[in-house]
Amino acid sequence: MKKYYTRACNFYYGANAKLLIKKKLALPLCGNVNIAFDKIEVITKINNKVTSKVINIKKVESLNFSSKKKIKHDLKKIILKRKNFLNNVNFLEPTIMGILNLTPDSFSDGGKFNNKENASNHIKKMIKAGAKIIDIGGESTRPGSKTIPINIEWKRIENIVKNFKKKYKKICLSVDTRKSAIMVKSIMHKTDLINDVSGFNYEDQSLNKIKKYNIAKVLHHMQGTPNTMQKNPNYKNVLLDIYDFFEKNVKKINNSKIIIDPGIGFGKNLKHNLTLISNISLFHSLGLPIMIGTSRKKFISQISGVNDSKERIGGTVASVLFLLSQGIQIFRVHNVNEVKQGILVFRKILSIFKN
Repeated sequence: MKKYYTRACNFYYGANAKLLIKKKLALPLCGNVNIAFDKIEVITKINNKVTSKVINIKKVESLNFSSKKKIKHDLKKIILKRKNFLNNVNFLEPTIMGILNLTPDSFSDGGKFNNKENASNHIKKMIKAGAKIIDIGGESTRPGSKTIPINIEWKRIENIVKNFKKKYKKICLSVDTRKSAIMVKSIMHKTDLINDVSGFNYEDQSLNKIKKYNIAKVLHHMQGTPNTMQKNPNYKNVLLDIYDFFEKNVKKINNSKIIIDPGIGFGKNLKHNLTLISNISLFHSLGLPIMIGTSRKKFISQISGVNDSKERIGGTVASVLFLLSQGIQIFRVHNVNEVKQGILVFRKILSIFKN
């Protein structure tokens, strides 16, 4: 079986991007005239054999009929402006999702915010620093973690979820859970987004149970479960396997309000993570907003060695800025202010950059 994939590459920014788009020498990425591209990587998979070539967008017409048809279809999705379906979130601008773990055992901040006062203060701090989305979770999904009962998970997040929209009407509320009962309870209190790390595969009927609410969803990729995901993760081709996962599972979700997240660190080793990050622009051809969570992840430690640190801010910001340059729309992070600072400086530099 032969299958083609299209990855936008060779990006331009700011005034350069706008000029090249105006001259029809480049195309806008996701409808954003501040990021343009003039080349694509055409990836061909025949059974398990993968080959690729990089061509200028002007060369698409010279491709054979079957590949040209698929590549042109992908290009339409790559340049399509993403619909803004989240409260006060514009997908033409980088959006920060601030993490609030109301757990005693999360990998980097377990126990830090699992009381009402600390949690409330942290929410205020993240919003003031620039978070447009707050992602609240009551169950740790760190490597090796085990499932907890529904009642315990809900008890941890109940107070914050019930009162969030009373205080922050314009901020998007996301709930990080694998359990449909928690999803439904959260939706009843005006949650805007459901972020399920299992890709809605933890429960067979979770999508059916929340279907009638037409709630926005993060379709997240994870190989295995949190308890097993880091025990020798294996792929035929991590980039294309995860692309195929999204392509298949997006069809199961019966609405258009979908964000995809390739799940850095969720059933991936260092090589898998770096392959996904460095080739992340492939996923734009799915036509959906992309969210990435690299914050404080183990791969930063694996690269930095003796330069590792508890909060891994340097590695987090470095990965965020690279991903920003590839057109990623949402960044799920712990250190909102530091990431926001990095984005502001990086975008300012790009806006005046000349070839």
